[in-house]
Amino acid sequence: MGAAWWALDFPFMKRYSKAYLEKHPEMKGKDIETTRKACEKFRDMPTSVMNFLEGTRFTPAKHQQQNSPFQYLLKPKAGGMAFAFNAMGDQFRSILDVTIHYPDGIPTYWAFLQGKMKRCHVIVQEKPIPDQLRHGDYENDPEYRLAFQQWVQALWHEKDQTLKQLAQRNLSPLTE
Repeated sequence: MGAAWWALDFPFMKRYSKAYLEKHPEMKGKDIETTRKACEKFRDMPTSVMNFLEGTRFTPAKHQQQNSPFQYLLKPKAGGMAFAFNAMGDQFRSILDVTIHYPDGIPTYWAFLQGKMKRCHVIVQEKPIPDQLRHGDYENDPEYRLAFQQWVQALWHEKDQTLKQLAQRNLSPLTE
């Protein structure tokens, strides 16, 4: 999907780690400015913004390393979504929250391409964005940052419960 998004000129956000920013303080804020500029061209045309809050693919090792409070998810990273809201908040009223469950285990990309993935459940829910979160300064306003993180945490708890219910149901091809 990344190649298709690149070909369609979707903006990509480059986030820098704290360690990188300590070595290169001149880069602080560049990711936000790049995102803001990229989003400006979409103010007057229909577009979609994709944000993967976990930031990486789930693996048991990453889950354990993070000490995630969620059973089926990695910790979410809210900053990228907050920056998009800041840049384009007037255009957003809701998000499409997508939850993907693989009842037979997460397939490799190669297995997926070979058609070896037998089942996949995709749940898409439209969720309103609270008005007070559509605009704010995630970097410099601690109250806004906390409110935004609490909203994302609540979304993540709900998503984790959905995945738990799917896992407990252990859906089989005959009962779906």
